[in-house]
Amino acid sequence: MSVRKILHLDLDAFFCAVEELRQPALRGKPFAVGGRANERGVVASCSYAARRFGVHSALPMSQAVRLCRDLLIVPVDHAAYSEASQRVMAILGDLTPLVEQISIDEAFMDVSDLPESGESLARRLQEKMMRETGLPCSLGVATNKLVAKLATDMGKAEHKGIGAPQAVKVVPPGREAEFMEPLPVRMLWGVGKQTELRLQGMGVLTIGDLTRLPEAALVNAFGKNGMEFARHARGLDERPVVVEHEVKSISQEITYERDVADLQRVKATLRELSAQVALRLRQSELCAGTIRLKLRWADFSTISRQVTLSQAADQDSVIYAVVERLCEGVWQAGRKVRLIGVGAGNLSNQPQQPGLWDTSSEKERRLLEAVDGLREKFGSRAILPGRTLGPGAGQKTSD
Repeated sequence: MSVRKILHLDLDAFFCAVEELRQPALRGKPFAVGGRANERGVVASCSYAARRFGVHSALPMSQAVRLCRDLLIVPVDHAAYSEASQRVMAILGDLTPLVEQISIDEAFMDVSDLPESGESLARRLQEKMMRETGLPCSLGVATNKLVAKLATDMGKAEHKGIGAPQAVKVVPPGREAEFMEPLPVRMLWGVGKQTELRLQGMGVLTIGDLTRLPEAALVNAFGKNGMEFARHARGLDERPVVVEHEVKSISQEITYERDVADLQRVKATLRELSAQVALRLRQSELCAGTIRLKLRWADFSTISRQVTLSQAADQDSVIYAVVERLCEGVWQAGRKVRLIGVGAGNLSNQPQQPGLWDTSSEKERRLLEAVDGLREKFGSRAILPGRTLGPGAGQKTSD
């Protein structure tokens, strides 16, 4: 059986790296990308200079500012990060068609068929990434996805400087279990906080400790997951690099920096979210058969409503018309909203047919295609409906 060569790439402090390209004055300074400290903002990403003060992602921005008094705060720009991610993934595709993107800044590659060593390929890719995009990245090299990902994580963790790690860590074939043996058990895929506590109660602190437990004991404690823990702890992982994942839904959400009780402001947000969802549908050459509204009140109670369309659609106006009606149906005057979201499901790639929602048909489609082209060239906010202009709606969250 031939030995696989798997690369795992993780862009270093991706959001911050993009912002440093846009604002070179940020380089070397402690800064965080996220919402404002006085309005329930959260750190989405932070520079390595900020990390030396204890700042980290998912930290409330108010706490980050207390840890680092000179912290600069940069607002999130998802459109810019998405565009940079697309450039990165295109470079990976030039190396091999076997690319599995697992997040906006992370991917696996199967380079088993290439003659160069995994380390040589990783370093060449790292240099090309910096040369063509200006974005630093770290890579792990191993015989499977599990160990390659852990190699990347360890390479980054071993970095102690102010700048990006740009680590390359290689786990040679046959050394997987040895590499994983001293690592904390929480680093193993599938081990969350509660599972970690249960394992600690069984005397398991490291992945090596896990290998010394009988598989039967793990299966008895964790069912099928216990069997996976036993295999993964020994560095065994046969999962292939999956090139394409079926898109089942597309959604966009916004968490307001301050809770909102103004229906007209919420509708303005829904209009913008509808446009974003519609754009992603058209970019993916998909149409939605179901449109969903998600609404979270200030007390964190959440409701969702959906409508199945008689004709699949990808137009901004169609999606907005549906979610506006759904919102009006659940709206409670005086009650404040924390989060609002728009989703599209029941996706198909069937071509548009004239139907109930085809308002001005070809004219509207030509206009949408023209607008899409301008947004692609000049950014997602190059053209906005007049009614969306005004104070920022809030902090966007990831899908």
